Amino acid sequence: MKLTGYEDLRVQRTIKSIYRAFEELIVEKDYRKITVTELARKAMINKKTFYRYYPTLDDLLAEMQARYSQEYLKTIQNFEYPRDINKSIRTFFEFSAKQGPAYDKITISGSYNGIRQQMINQVMRHTWGASLEFKQMTVFEKKVLLNFIEKTGLDIYIQWVKDGRKEKLDNVIAYATALMSGGVEKLLKQHN
Repeated sequence: MKLTGYEDLRVQRTIKSIYRAFEELIVEKDYRKITVTELARKAMINKKTFYRYYPTLDDLLAEMQARYSQEYLKTIQNFEYPRDINKSIRTFFEFSAKQGPAYDKITISGSYNGIRQQMINQVMRHTWGASLEFKQMTVFEKKVLLNFIEKTGLDIYIQWVKDGRKEKLDNVIAYATALMSGGVEKLLKQHN
């Protein structure tokens, strides 16, 4: 349930408690092993209370991913692609680095591939979908470009997290920018 701020304080606390408990469980175990019973116990609510707000755990996960997507899209809403690719790469890494362990688990774990891909697709539609250069590409070129951006950025972030975030974030961003920006620029030059 998306909070508007106008809900009763008890409802707000309940939803926040559900989110907090769900994030803790995501970090602790595989998504397929999380149960509503366990979530309710951790959130200190009744199972019926959970079902009042969410039909299933999948709905709660979808809402969480939508929240991440919407927050990220707000930060890049005025970017123009491909011109702002470097700013976009920096923003992706800085945004992701601030989200916490549940976000990292969703980003890294295979259990979340489907929901993660929905988020990526939504972001790509809102960003590259508005680009004039992108619109002039063939379907094949569009797929190659989006695949390259998605996989490269995600793989670098995943590697950084798996390595315990030891490398300075600015170094990771510089490396990602060199690879991704260089690749995009060459592809666009080849297209023209």
